[in-house]
Amino acid sequence: MKAFSIITALAAALAASTASAVQAEQVFNRIASFAVADNLPAGADRKAPTSAEIITSSEDGNTLIYTDSPGKRIGFIDITDAKAPKASGTVSFEGEPTSVAVAGAKALVAVNTRESFTKPSGLLAVVDVAAKKVEATCDLGGQPDSVALNKDRTLAAVAIENERDEDVEDGKIPQMPAGDLVILSLKNGVADCTTIKHVALTGLAEIAGDDPEPEFVAFNGKDEIALTLQENNHIVIIDGKSATVKTHFSAGTVDLKNIDAKRDGAISFTGEQPGRKREPDAVKWLDDNRLLVANEGDYEGGARGFTIFDATGKVLFESGAGFEHAIAAIGHYPEKRSSAKGVEPEGLEAARFGDDNLFFVLSERASIVGVYKDTGAQPELLQLLPSGISPEGAVAIPSRNLFATANEVDLVEDGGARAHVMIYERAEGQAAYPQIRSSEKDGTPIGFGALSGLAAVMDKPGFLRAVSDSVFSSQPTIFTIDATQTPALITEALRITRDGAPAQKLDIEGVANDGEGGFWLASEGNSDKLYSHALFHVNKKGEIKKEIALPAELRANEIRYGFEGIATVGEGDDQVLWMAVQREWKDDEKGFVKLVSYKPATEEWGAVRYPLDKSEEGWVGLSEISVHGDYAYIIERDNLIGEAARLKKLYRVPLADLKPAKLGSELPVVRKEEVRDLIADLKALNGYVVDKVEGFAVDAAGNGYVVTDNDGVDDSSGETLFFSIGAIDAM
Repeated sequence: MKAFSIITALAAALAASTASAVQAEQVFNRIASFAVADNLPAGADRKAPTSAEIITSSEDGNTLIYTDSPGKRIGFIDITDAKAPKASGTVSFEGEPTSVAVAGAKALVAVNTRESFTKPSGLLAVVDVAAKKVEATCDLGGQPDSVALNKDRTLAAVAIENERDEDVEDGKIPQMPAGDLVILSLKNGVADCTTIKHVALTGLAEIAGDDPEPEFVAFNGKDEIALTLQENNHIVIIDGKSATVKTHFSAGTVDLKNIDAKRDGAISFTGEQPGRKREPDAVKWLDDNRLLVANEGDYEGGARGFTIFDATGKVLFESGAGFEHAIAAIGHYPEKRSSAKGVEPEGLEAARFGDDNLFFVLSERASIVGVYKDTGAQPELLQLLPSGISPEGAVAIPSRNLFATANEVDLVEDGGARAHVMIYERAEGQAAYPQIRSSEKDGTPIGFGALSGLAAVMDKPGFLRAVSDSVFSSQPTIFTIDATQTPALITEALRITRDGAPAQKLDIEGVANDGEGGFWLASEGNSDKLYSHALFHVNKKGEIKKEIALPAELRANEIRYGFEGIATVGEGDDQVLWMAVQREWKDDEKGFVKLVSYKPATEEWGAVRYPLDKSEEGWVGLSEISVHGDYAYIIERDNLIGEAARLKKLYRVPLADLKPAKLGSELPVVRKEEVRDLIADLKALNGYVVDKVEGFAVDAAGNGYVVTDNDGVDDSSGETLFFSIGAIDAM
């Protein structure tokens, strides 16, 4: 499949999802998010890292069960009301749970109890779901990774990875002892430890055949087991009843084209990676003869997509770079992973919803789930769902039209988002996400992310400009957004250049029209990265015509948190630029920041003081300034995320108050008036509240628009929220 056709297919799917309800379009939308930290046992340190990795559900679909490896526990979530999930307790182990599956009233949990990499050990625990109690355990003879059950719940298969030590010879294999596969019988969900059979896997793979490292396991309806050997780039098919290898084959390679293969602060789909090993992670059967693998890669591979094989190893479909391109088109491309494995598809799920056979591909690095319709031939991309940070596992509950993801990363130690379980429902309606996407250029998507400032397109209602910040320092760009479409569409990307080359070392945080077809840009400084606080005047071609450094009076008191937005007042020789400074600088009284002015015609600088709201946690600062009518509109926010977030507001200041005093003198204090609390808007997609509300502008029709900065998907869910708050003069 050509890469551009996947983007076109996604656009068509998004358009279809906005059709009238008469057409009964079925779409997934997120209906709830559950922070794993909200299910900690009594006495546990709430600020200790948690995780949600592998997830399953009770057979009635009313309880989700996830593994929390850092906490050495599994957790239960009551989703009787799926829109209001409730903490339902945990079960702890003397080891790290790596996988979980449900048989009747029992949960089977694979637990890693290894003493060291060279002395692996593990067990399979039988947990009564209702009582939340371990009833029995089986010694597995090695370190388990994945567990799966056959259709009638009479057999369990456990991949015994005996994983390598990545600090030994850069993680190269072989590293003994070798892994294998364990198969055992179940009765009423209880494992019969006396029936354990070990299936030897040595001598099969061409790569380190004496050290197989099983990764993921899945049954089909004929009790055949598909098993991935990720580091060995191999797939094995085993007869579950006889515990014998039926066939095996290399996962092979992919010639990747039109990818971004270089980490350089720019998104450019011009690179290649020929002969890239797939190194698959998760595997699922689509039917009794076709299997699906997610090509995450390990230390020598990663093909950035997924592959459908038949049971003999014949490739029936290869996604190539198509999945990654579709992700880039909605702003989730993780540029910092370009030189590695890109979006890293890791987890999979497959299920039948109504008349549709669907499968779900989880991108670890882009924090996205691709929803595909299995057509029996080329799959059809239906949706891209926003997830938490690094979705690892997923479970479909077709009986309730539900789907859930487990997201493993917890950034509590850095003040970031917690690990979450996210729940989606399939129903008639419109896809709520994405809210913004990009068009194609030369057959690949316009890459974007980290949108940090907005401005209106003059005399063109529904059109805006946006800029990206230092995440894309080698590709500073002014984007044109058509917000008359749903989702909004990035139609153009104007690269900012200096002397004919891409401008470097810019952290563009604000954009404003200069009134002559060009733009004023505000760049935030960071001396550690050799960025300077500065203003830039660029023409309509994006060429920098003038750089304006800060005066000595400002530079003497600068800190890293500088200009976050720029706006213009007046025209011609009377034009004045206004910049919002994000945080208090060294000469500022605590609780006050500067709004700085600059008059290009006379090169005069000045400032006023803006009073910040107070916060009991974190810091408070400004993220944007925009002018409309008689007011300057300002975004004021804290740096908190999720349930901790308290302040994400739009204020306005009368232009009559913007009477700058000379720098170094006593600065007047402006009056501010609250226009809108944005917390409810940020909760509208039923995720957690993001911290960086960074852009605001009023279009030519008088409607206000807000955009969030997704940090280029670096330690972020990657979600870019772009929405209108309606007529600003009516507020």
